[in-house]
Amino acid sequence: MSITGGDVVDLGTGLYAWLPPKRGWGLANCGLLVSPRGGLWIDTPYDPVLAGQFLVESEKRLPDGATVDRIVVTHANGDHFWGAGVLPDAEIIATREAREHIHYDPTPQQQHALVTQSDPATPLGAYLGRHFGVFDWSATEPVQPTTYFTGELELTLGAYAVEITALPPAHTGGDLIVHLPAQRAVFSGDVIFSSSPEQPGDHPVHWAGPLGNVIAACERVLATGAEVIVPGHGPVLDRAGVHEHIGYLSYVRERAHALHAAGVPPLEAARRVIAEGRYPALGLPERLVVTVGTEYRHLDGGTDMPGVLQVMSQVAAVAHEAEPAMTGGGAE
Repeated sequence: MSITGGDVVDLGTGLYAWLPPKRGWGLANCGLLVSPRGGLWIDTPYDPVLAGQFLVESEKRLPDGATVDRIVVTHANGDHFWGAGVLPDAEIIATREAREHIHYDPTPQQQHALVTQSDPATPLGAYLGRHFGVFDWSATEPVQPTTYFTGELELTLGAYAVEITALPPAHTGGDLIVHLPAQRAVFSGDVIFSSSPEQPGDHPVHWAGPLGNVIAACERVLATGAEVIVPGHGPVLDRAGVHEHIGYLSYVRERAHALHAAGVPPLEAARRVIAEGRYPALGLPERLVVTVGTEYRHLDGGTDMPGVLQVMSQVAAVAHEAEPAMTGGGAE
């Protein structure tokens, strides 16, 4: 079983967004910038099947003889990064800080083994199979950026400027945003997850934090003056949509701080925020386990992130507790 399809949205002036056909874990938005001199990708899909589909759509929009020879990776999570293998000769650009997150995540083949070999009778095995079993990394070799930078980096593609800004730790330790001034657009990566009445999204998940940094990153996106914002996941936004997302992040931050001050343990705090049901249209509420846990870690003065398997076990357990009462809007 695999996921096929995806919408290509023309944002004007040679810029396109590739939006996956559904929502859920691992289904990230990607960008294509086209000029007479070639193309540039902003992020890549999760596995070779989806990345191949994005490549086919990109080639339809490139001038004859032109290729995609650069990829800007907004952060090092695999769903934005691992598909780069379909362009083996492309330059891959990431922040220097992203190097550490690459080592935090499992490799593609390690993740494939974890998903396919976990016991489906357990909450973790069932969760991994349901949400990640549609992807195939069995033959996916790890990819590595070829160009690292700190601070800011400006590229040109033909007549178009591509302004890349590294961020303090937020969604991960190594996030960046891509501003395209001629198109008045920003690709935000996962510092922004979006939703709309027509296209409901999922709860964000933030690994590095703190949430104050995520909010500041959203404000940095707005400070570019861009009118079109392509989030890491969910529908394309306008500026009002970013302000709404900041409101969501501020709510989660306030609740986490209040529950921490009351001495509520982090996992129970996540359960309580989920039970409040403040954003019922969003799927995957169990991901609040990660985000609330991240905020608690900063409030406690901790620096080391827990292991991915430990965190995902807690996420799966909370999702399992809610079944069958919760339909899980982001389920595959």
